[in-house]
Parts: sequence; structure tokens; C-alpha cells
Amino acid sequence: MMPPAARMIALAGLALAASAGAQPGRSPGIEGKWLTDDGKAVVVIDRCGQEICGAIATVLDKGQNVPTVDAENPDQRLRNRPIVGLKVLSGFRAEGASWRGGKAYDPKTGRSYRSTLALDGARRLVVTGCILFICQSKIWQRLS
Repeated sequence: MMPPAARMIALAGLALAASAGAQPGRSPGIEGKWLTDDGKAVVVIDRCGQEICGAIATVLDKGQNVPTVDAENPDQRLRNRPIVGLKVLSGFRAEGASWRGGKAYDPKTGRSYRSTLALDGARRLVVTGCILFICQSKIWQRLS
């Protein structure tokens, strides 16, 4: 059995270690590499100043007719941008347990959607995109 003084020191050490990972004002856990719901791309989510954004890091779909540029962009001047490196999530700010106020861009269609992001456990990200009042959610998986 551990003496009371040693037990207090051990408990204080555990409490300090647990609080060291927490950073005030920062919503932990969303940054990292995420596999999209269709398994065709890896998106890296990170901080862009005070906001959260995400860009395509890897295109996993290697089939024929897979675009390598942003060919469906409504702005003709942007249609030659490479897909890899393309920002598909932008403008998200932490709001409670989710990130809101952002836009999700779908390079397959060239459309942008009002969007929210929410963690569902440590390995699942719920990406919800809306047009008017119609919303659809997709589940992305965290990569190690």
C-alpha cells in the first residue's frame, strides 16, 4: 500500500498530466488526415489563422476519367487548378462541440455548400452540407 503523501503526489501528477493536453480556447481533435466518405481522397484539416480549413492531400481514385484539375469550377479562370492541394473546407470556427460558419466545396460538381463539422468519437467526422434548408451528412474516417 502506498503512503498517503506518495498517493497525493501521484494523483497531483496525473491531474497535471491530464490538464497539460488541454489548451484553453482551442477545440481539440479535428486537425489531421481524413478519408472522405467515398474513399476517393484524403483531406488534411488544419488551422488557417483563427479558422479551420481543409485541402485535398491525396487522390486515391486512380481510375480513368478522374480529373486532375478543378474542371467543374463555376469560375472558368479556376478550372486549371490542380485537385491535389485544392482547399475544399474553409471558414470554420469552433462553436461548442462543432465547427460552423464554413463552406465545403465539391470539386466533382463545382458547388459550394454551407457546412458544419462535428466529431463523432475520435475517428469519425460528420461533414454536413446544406443548400437552403436541405442538408446531407457524410462520415469521414480519421487516418493514423
